[in-house]
Amino acid sequence: MPRKLRLQYPGAMYHVMSRGDRREKIFLDGVDRHDLITTLAEGCQKTGRQVHTYCLMANHYHLVVETPEADLVAGVAWLQSTYTIRLNHRHKLFGHVFSGRCKSQLVEGSGTGYLRTAWDYAHLNPVRAHAQNRRAAVILCVDQLQRVFAGGRTPPGWIRVERLLGEHGIQEDTVAGRRRFEELMERRRAEETDPKALEDVQGGEYKTAQANAR
Repeated sequence: MPRKLRLQYPGAMYHVMSRGDRREKIFLDGVDRHDLITTLAEGCQKTGRQVHTYCLMANHYHLVVETPEADLVAGVAWLQSTYTIRLNHRHKLFGHVFSGRCKSQLVEGSGTGYLRTAWDYAHLNPVRAHAQNRRAAVILCVDQLQRVFAGGRTPPGWIRVERLLGEHGIQEDTVAGRRRFEELMERRRAEETDPKALEDVQGGEYKTAQANAR
């Protein structure tokens, strides 16, 4: 049966997820994580793509990415093949790192409210996967990137957070704004891990977001 064609058009935004081959790890050490982000940055700088959020897990990654050209498939293929070549060269390995074709969900212009759900899902993914240090995992993607890029206060041009913050009622990308975002994510983390808090919010928007994220 032929694969379903992906909908691609200029300015589209996608939630992308890709797993390791046979669900195995896609990183062997911290340098590999740096290499994936560096490779992602290179691709974005060449094409003008913008990343609105990301999450790196042991055996998969999530991106919410905006594509100025209709080239999602080519962009993800380049990212994964280039990263695979670099990982294999450094560790003297061979073979696939990722398992086939990535999953992608169009989130911009769909009218389903999935955009904010995709952002929150990516940030809370470590919590849902029972990450060992849960609170440390629930932090704004810019802060993760700043540690990778020498701790600079200004995020790189290919990462955009103002829309993410705005969706949560935070008007400016400031230290206080990021702290507020972390507090909101921490509250969501508590709701997902505290049975009483979870029961209190099951009837509303949170339950809908859970269903959409699956």
